[in-house]
Amino acid sequence: MTDAALSSDDVLKQAEGWLDAGDSVALATVVRTWGSSPRPVGSQLAVNADGRFVGSVSGGCIEGAVVTEAHESIADGKPRSLAFGVSDAMAWEVGLTCGGEIEVFVEKLEGA
Repeated sequence: MTDAALSSDDVLKQAEGWLDAGDSVALATVVRTWGSSPRPVGSQLAVNADGRFVGSVSGGCIEGAVVTEAHESIADGKPRSLAFGVSDAMAWEVGLTCGGEIEVFVEKLEGA
């Protein structure tokens, strides 16, 4: 499940709900962009161990790669800093429709 229109508050509320239910959760956040980017700094994506996710950090292949890294973070507990960038020629294929670059920080969340 994904809904790019969700606010960061909605994404965090869903992540909190999953944690409260005993699920393992990772949170991905766009921390930097250069040039054109489909999602602004602060955009978030929450992922649980069952493969459900809400929010958006980019789209296309990048979002799939971030979800994969989020699952890895859930498994090993280590945060990740991911950088994606492409030439204008490759932009449509990977989801950065106007070229540009983004940096995404992924971390496993811990319940209270």
